[in-house]
Amino acid sequence: MIYCVEDDDNIRELVIYTLETTGLKAQGFAEGGAFMEALAFDTPELILLDIMLPGEDGLALLKKLKNSARTKDIPVIMVTAKGAEYDKVIGLDSGADDYVTKPFGMMELVSRVKAVLRRSGRVPDKDELSASGVSVNVRKHEVTVDGRPVTLTLKEFELLERLVRNRNIVLTRDQLLEDIWGYDFDGETRTVDVHVRTLRQKLGDKGEIIETVRGVGYRVGDADES
Repeated sequence: MIYCVEDDDNIRELVIYTLETTGLKAQGFAEGGAFMEALAFDTPELILLDIMLPGEDGLALLKKLKNSARTKDIPVIMVTAKGAEYDKVIGLDSGADDYVTKPFGMMELVSRVKAVLRRSGRVPDKDELSASGVSVNVRKHEVTVDGRPVTLTLKEFELLERLVRNRNIVLTRDQLLEDIWGYDFDGETRTVDVHVRTLRQKLGDKGEIIETVRGVGYRVGDADES
């Protein structure tokens, strides 16, 4: 279960709908009081927490969560319109696991939720992934195309694994750059494009499963996990 604390009804309902259509259970709260009451009876796997809330704000709620032995280990993603670097630093230094600034894409939010869940160990990664004849064995670090082994570099393998694991979700160049290469600044997103090009070549006819979403990034579509 994922708790979404958001006072904007339209955003809260859209977030819940999107999470549930991707196989995640979610429950929404318009303010901190109802959220804290529900938390007394159930422990969610992750909390999406807005900062600007009526009554007690999100940072105050975050502090309460991290000061409680029962809730301190629950992953928290701050979701807010306050995008200044200072606000991000406060949120992250207060114990938040990630920070998403409004407006945001729903599929990007889902991707970040799944990434935080994996890092926290609350949703175990699958070792066997597949997409349209391309198979990725994470534990063995092997890739096959219709049963034929394909040799990839470490970064090519990590890129393919991220795209297949997040099937049908567009991953931006900046997301991939930060996640795989560990940095995020202007002028380096070409690194991602170069690796996608060589990866497509090595996958041969199956390289077309990696779709370019113009102006945004890449995704693997129509993938079915084995």
